[in-house]
Amino acid sequence: MRQAAISEFAEHTDSDVSVSASRSAGRKITGTLAMAATLAMAGVGLAAPAHADNPYERGPYPSESSIEASEGPFDVDEDSVSSWFVSGFGGGTIYYPEDDSQTYGAVAISPGYTASQTSMSWYGPRIASQGFVVFTIDTNTRYDQPDSRGDQLLAALDYLVDDSSVQDIIDEDRLAVMGHSMGGGGTLAAASERPELQAAIPLAPWHLDKTWWEVQVPTMIIGAEDDSIASVITHSQPFYESLPSSLDKAYLELDGASHFAPNLSNTTIAKYSISWLKRFVDNDTRYEQFLCPPPSAGGLFNDISEYRDTCPHSS
Repeated sequence: MRQAAISEFAEHTDSDVSVSASRSAGRKITGTLAMAATLAMAGVGLAAPAHADNPYERGPYPSESSIEASEGPFDVDEDSVSSWFVSGFGGGTIYYPEDDSQTYGAVAISPGYTASQTSMSWYGPRIASQGFVVFTIDTNTRYDQPDSRGDQLLAALDYLVDDSSVQDIIDEDRLAVMGHSMGGGGTLAAASERPELQAAIPLAPWHLDKTWWEVQVPTMIIGAEDDSIASVITHSQPFYESLPSSLDKAYLELDGASHFAPNLSNTTIAKYSISWLKRFVDNDTRYEQFLCPPPSAGGLFNDISEYRDTCPHSS
């Protein structure tokens, strides 16, 4: 495991139609297709069951409005976890779908240097309502370095799978990590240490190590254009460029944003984090439309100043 030795600045009935079907049946089918097209043009998403070849799809067919909404299709509950009853991290809050008839992928989220889980609390209900179990954690101390935060993210995932109150609804093979600042550096460290993770999303990440060629986990790095603590020039961009060229990876830079942008509810962060988690934790290709082709950057009403991606993504 990499070691960081410096402190940082303070801080998601198929049915066959017979060739000989009656004209009235044909008119019904035509009318149904026309209605579907009308709804699609109006921006209304049509619910769709999970594809037979992908049992991990959760929720209705997505639309721009559905992944930008502050609440997804799942009702969410939460469970507080005391640091007294866990090992390897500082406790936290679990957000999870109330529907326990199926299993879900899970993501652990770390705060940054000197921060607590409250700085990341908005991710909990927003991502969980899209069909994930989300664990926003406190770290052992507020001054833990990135590699320690990476170990704590993994300890939190292990707790979710083995000991948590929601372990029965978690698919242990579909896990991910996220984190802000030193927690973002910890996200990279966790992905480096545990290649079987399905996704990693470092947010304005900070780490002394700039090369992550060994990472095998699909990774979306979200940087902030005006970050004066973890400058994209010396952190997010070198991290992205060092990831293997063969890896499914993306780099999103928030236009005019500061280092602390990920601490506040942000539709752009939510939209692309949810899409990344859906695409790689749930293998839900319905969300590929929001990632490939890559979204455009720049423009008066665009919150993205730069975007890089390795489209098309592997299956």
